[in-house]
Amino acid sequence: MYDSFGTPRPRTVEPGEYRVWDEALALVNHDLIALLPERGPLRLVALPAWPEEPADDEHAAEHVYVALPDGRWHGNDLPSDAGAGPGSALAAVAEAAQDTVLECLWQVWPVCAEHRLGMHPGQEDGQAVWKCAGGKDEREPGHVQAPVGKLEESYRSRRERHKQRKENKQSKRNQRG
Repeated sequence: MYDSFGTPRPRTVEPGEYRVWDEALALVNHDLIALLPERGPLRLVALPAWPEEPADDEHAAEHVYVALPDGRWHGNDLPSDAGAGPGSALAAVAEAAQDTVLECLWQVWPVCAEHRLGMHPGQEDGQAVWKCAGGKDEREPGHVQAPVGKLEESYRSRRERHKQRKENKQSKRNQRG
């Protein structure tokens, strides 16, 4: 798994190897596909530990990353303690996915539909969520857009409200004219 320069080569993580991360990535991919359908699903890749890493290092076996479909990734590996619970794993995978999309594709994702600003993963009441920092002044405070894995629902309801407002305006015009 090392090239001729001694650099480790990534391998695709097989489904079920890191079950908690697999489940978290499925939710993150749901959000990615909802907003960037042309990008395809992200996947997990792993690199073996460097030979000089101490055997008692918690990451001694391998380092796992969130990668694009073509295998490119950016950022830190998933922390080994992130796999301890679904909430922390989901937040870690969402952050890693966002780093990979931003740095490899030079694309901000996800973007708040209301403020047109990039959102960041966070925790709210023990749940991983996408948070928006808000607008330029205190009248537009930060907010939680949606739980990770549920962005499509929040955008769909916003689109439906927009469509309804548009239909109402058209109906009023028709009644006047």
